[in-house]
Amino acid sequence: MTNAPEITEEDLTASAIAWDLEPLLNGKEIDEFLDRADALAEEIEADFKNRISELDAGGLATLMEKFAEYEEILGRVGSYAGLKFSENTTDPANGARLAKVEERATRAQTHLVFFELEWSALDEAHVEGLLEDERLEFCTHYLRNIRRYREHLLTEPEEKLLTEKSVSGKAAWVRLFDELTSAITVEIPNPSDPESSETTVAGLEQGLSLLQHPDRELRRRAAEAITEGLAPGLKTRAYVFNTLLLDKSVDDRLRTYDSWISSRNLANEASDESVQALVDAVVARYDIPQRWYSLKAKVLGLDRLADYDRMASVAGDEAQFTWSEAREIVLDSYASFSPEMSEVAKRFMDDGWLDAPVRPGKRPGAFCAYTVPSHHPYVLLNWTSKARDVSTLAHELGHGIHAWLARDQGIFHQSTPLTLAETASVFGETVTTNALLSRLDDPGARFSLLAEILEGSIATVFRQIAMNRFEDAVHTSRREEGEISPDRFGELWAQTQEAMLGHSVEITEGYRTWWSYIPHFIGTPGYVYAYSYGQLLALSVYSRFEVNGDDFVPAYIEMLSAGGSKSPEELGAIVGCDLGNPSFWDAGLEIVAGQLEAAEAAALEAGRLS
Repeated sequence: MTNAPEITEEDLTASAIAWDLEPLLNGKEIDEFLDRADALAEEIEADFKNRISELDAGGLATLMEKFAEYEEILGRVGSYAGLKFSENTTDPANGARLAKVEERATRAQTHLVFFELEWSALDEAHVEGLLEDERLEFCTHYLRNIRRYREHLLTEPEEKLLTEKSVSGKAAWVRLFDELTSAITVEIPNPSDPESSETTVAGLEQGLSLLQHPDRELRRRAAEAITEGLAPGLKTRAYVFNTLLLDKSVDDRLRTYDSWISSRNLANEASDESVQALVDAVVARYDIPQRWYSLKAKVLGLDRLADYDRMASVAGDEAQFTWSEAREIVLDSYASFSPEMSEVAKRFMDDGWLDAPVRPGKRPGAFCAYTVPSHHPYVLLNWTSKARDVSTLAHELGHGIHAWLARDQGIFHQSTPLTLAETASVFGETVTTNALLSRLDDPGARFSLLAEILEGSIATVFRQIAMNRFEDAVHTSRREEGEISPDRFGELWAQTQEAMLGHSVEITEGYRTWWSYIPHFIGTPGYVYAYSYGQLLALSVYSRFEVNGDDFVPAYIEMLSAGGSKSPEELGAIVGCDLGNPSFWDAGLEIVAGQLEAAEAAALEAGRLS
């Protein structure tokens, strides 16, 4: 870490690092976008409904260009409304704007339901003949993917009804959950004086960040404060979750999906069998996190870790990172791999593409919003000046770089399935941590960083699969047993966490409610395994970079630039990865096992074990 001559509060909190969302609107009013989207939707319906089977390749290309314009318009205004809401979920104006955009967009979408149904009904040979025409290259993969859903589509009146009701159904419950979790406050202890009884009211993110503190008593008090902060709205959040679990079960039944995860797998262009192979492979190596947490207990001088100890820093003291330091670390790390990627990352920090500071009402966590290809992505952080924040910055910038490089693919092919969407972010995080590791000679410092690298892999690979097992349990329970009580949620959460942790970590009673703030379960059910998929893929990709050096960089950039224009298997093949081989996951897990062995050896070398 670079020693700055003076640490200012502004630099420590990144208070000046705010995004500029206004260019999304280009000086126009929201209603102008929505009115144009309405007009386009009505025009498309009038010109093309009941005619899809008659279109030649040129006619289909004309239709898809109109669709692209429609998606671009709604993408701009929808991104603006969503990101403004993320800035402050407690501001009624932000909520009203988001609701207006969602309601208008949903109403416009009902005019376009016909297309997916008519396109999916076409003869396969006719479709393939059309898609061979180069005029459709900008949407070929997208059009093929639509037809993968044909067995799960309903009639046009049913699809219209579900579309119309979605904004007052699932979307409304997801928004309520976001508002509830953004309003959670915790009375955290003073990190500069752990012995003091003094507390400060803070947001959930700041409370969670204290779990990395080296002082165990402070971690324990922070965990208790988080549990207390989660308690007041627990029953309400459980009801929201129950409602969405039921909503999904009805949707899956109507659409004849085989399981609760099938629709997510279809969206990810992955078979149920391949995803289960990933889950089984990771569960079979739960010994890796258990070995690490047993080792960590020894390093920390404990007989056994408690759940609030898992994230504890193994460094001698907890380092704080200013924004300037993090900026230098991340940009230098990206530059060591690709100057082009570093320049893109720099634009996020310098050009108003990133919002960093913690603020009241701000959405918890971190994310990258792709927006639309004609604009640029945005990154949201909740900066607390911890080492993990530096990794998170590198991670989210990986998403941003991926979006930027893939923008030439256009609206239909810029985004990848979720399983590949995590690859660039995890790769960027790995580049950053490994670049830092190469600078360190001190055994203690090397152990601390190796521990951080390993813990990142454990959190991304094993914890996410444990959360997938929790999702599997609650979706199954809701369908077979009915509404789930908060206590039952807690039981299933503890069981799936304990399966991963074994006897290496004690699950405290308070931790049983911590499922209740995780947004992925609510907004994107089934999402979490994509983190594990992406991590193992990214580690395998990085191992190829270590072997091939600079010769590997063009292939990697080619893969990112391809966006979602190809299948996951085809994209993986660009960088030499065979995603169709079930043993591929075992190879990635061996890399994580190697990280564990390196951390064990470093702990001995640094004298951290008795």
